[in-house]
Amino acid sequence: MLNDVYNTRIIELAGNIPRLGRLAAPDASATAHSKLCGSTVKIDLKMDGSIITDFAHDVKACALGQASSSIMARHVVGSTASELRELREIVHRMLKENGAPPEGKWADIALLEPVRDYKARHASTMLTFDAVVDAIGQIETKSAALTTAQS
Repeated sequence: MLNDVYNTRIIELAGNIPRLGRLAAPDASATAHSKLCGSTVKIDLKMDGSIITDFAHDVKACALGQASSSIMARHVVGSTASELRELREIVHRMLKENGAPPEGKWADIALLEPVRDYKARHASTMLTFDAVVDAIGQIETKSAALTTAQS
């Protein structure tokens, strides 16, 4: 039932999104957009090696996109690139393949589990995860190119 998706906790997360805005000098920026609903998430990321050191985002999304962005913003700094790639895959499996939600610091993502029954809502829920993984890839590509150029 749609009430399970738009529960009180989802609405609270959507209404209290930390780290809103843009970074002055990000290592990379990425945008994810859902053609289905028109939601857009733009993120800025800074990394030191494989560790996320700063994050900001501009979220123009439905409550589900806002809630997932809120969860991301609460835990992304200090996370590793590999952790965030795996997180994206876990959330994808949770929505598409009835996989288990993540545990530990990402456990709040379990609040998004009812979204699996509403395929039209999957894209907006995934926006922040897709954008973060995109930005990580951009940073790693730049770093590899710099290393090659210095060799």
